[in-house]
Amino acid sequence: MNADYWIDHLNMEEHPEGGYFKQSFKSRETIERESHPGPRNLYTSIYFLLRSENISHFHQLLSDELWYFHAGSSLTVHIIDPAGTYRQEKLGLEMEKGEKPQVLVEKGSIFGSSVDEENTFSLVGCMVSPGFDFADFKLYNQAELLKDFPQHEKVIKRLAYDQLP
Repeated sequence: MNADYWIDHLNMEEHPEGGYFKQSFKSRETIERESHPGPRNLYTSIYFLLRSENISHFHQLLSDELWYFHAGSSLTVHIIDPAGTYRQEKLGLEMEKGEKPQVLVEKGSIFGSSVDEENTFSLVGCMVSPGFDFADFKLYNQAELLKDFPQHEKVIKRLAYDQLP
């Protein structure tokens, strides 16, 4: 099964950060939090697909996001945490290569992802709690990130938009 199979069968659409997505679950239960304007679903979950020729551009959420590997090649999640430390997490099933079937991106982290193997894709699931809302989503351009994190120039130039779309 190739990327087009999953995109078609899961009825996925393009995501503003890059790649494709489809919301798969949304809790009926809501919560109120000071850090979020208005009520939020307790959790939301999506399918997310990224082809090797694309990237998921650096962005930030106000909620924790837990990633689950489903199919294809491993996915590298690039994370700049709130303290400014950069790390990579490999999402996949080959634990002997340092991959993990689940990866947590803590709220407030700036992150993006890439498929490092050529001519392939990665299909993952992402669960956000409190639930995802575009009001909590921020895309970054290179200038914004280089101002605060010049030590991470190489990955910022690779994963951040030069100019926001």
